[in-house]
Amino acid sequence: MNKRRILIVDDEEHILELIRYNLEKSGFEVLTSDDGEDALKLLETTVVDMVILDLMLPGIDGIEVCKQIRRTKEFDKLPIIMLTAKGEETDRILGLELGADDYVTKPFSIRELTARVKAILRRTEDTLSSEGRILKLKDIVLDLEKHEVTVDGEIVELTLKEFALLKILMENRGKVLSRDVLLDEVWGYDYFGETRTVDVHIRHLRKKIGDDETIKYIDTIRGIGYKMK
Repeated sequence: MNKRRILIVDDEEHILELIRYNLEKSGFEVLTSDDGEDALKLLETTVVDMVILDLMLPGIDGIEVCKQIRRTKEFDKLPIIMLTAKGEETDRILGLELGADDYVTKPFSIRELTARVKAILRRTEDTLSSEGRILKLKDIVLDLEKHEVTVDGEIVELTLKEFALLKILMENRGKVLSRDVLLDEVWGYDYFGETRTVDVHIRHLRKKIGDDETIKYIDTIRGIGYKMK
């Protein structure tokens, strides 16, 4: 459940496969895109822990993708490593000024890139643990340190199980979680198979956070489970 997910954006297929293979071998979950516009659409529906972004892309280039990511409050701290075939200092400075966390010039050592990925993610985790983790989705703010949930600035009283359900859904935004997985993660093995328990708690949770047809937070995936939009 806690495997870190990385999005690689590059229009060179062999680069995508090289990075994907090595990161998956290092224990990461990897998503790929060969187009800047598609990558931005993917970020709207899928939670990732880092973006490895090529500067030279067809259509929307890496610079514009980086700008749009940093303009979105939800992604203002999302780690970004920029890749480029260019080695000029001006490109490196521009990428860093736009908010990239690191910059790697092609051709690169895959071992060095993997090491940089791990170092940046470790630094991100250290920052989160020192600040206290806060999860945000639209008007919902879940503060793990205070064990508090607010919707549109108003505190919402949740039971321990409802809080745990909301937490796991927000941490896996865009990913479908089966009822059995939710049972295992929130209730433990004693409840295995009693999927109706999940449905009842999701119904109560939806009511408390104001999840309706106007503001839809949680999607029901028929016959499988639930997904945070």
